[in-house]
Amino acid sequence: MKHILITIFCLSAISSFAQTEIKIDDAKNHVGDIVKICTKIYGGKFLEKDTLTLLNAGGYYPDAPLTIIIRADALKEFNNPVSYYKGMIVCVTGKVELFKNKPQIVVTTKHQIVEQGNDHTDKKTN
Repeated sequence: MKHILITIFCLSAISSFAQTEIKIDDAKNHVGDIVKICTKIYGGKFLEKDTLTLLNAGGYYPDAPLTIIIRADALKEFNNPVSYYKGMIVCVTGKVELFKNKPQIVVTTKHQIVEQGNDHTDKKTN
């Protein structure tokens, strides 16, 4: 009986940490949820004043359907993320939040962004 209870507890703990993979256009419907979104990075911007980096996911600024935020404390794990990730297909995992009514995911560790490959077919700069 003891082993059954431990197994049930472990399975419920694992399922509570599992994230749902969603399409980028559905991010606004998952505010507060921990999700996984796979998409192309179209560019971004390093804001030295605030020491954070913004990555435009799924489109060019200001029409990107999702912004990936890398704050100063996590930025030390990255090497120039704007130029590194631009044109790359990535999967980002994190909690969807809203900023000025637009969805964003704040990255606190490099492990939240997993590279899936490159798509450098569109060379528009942003």
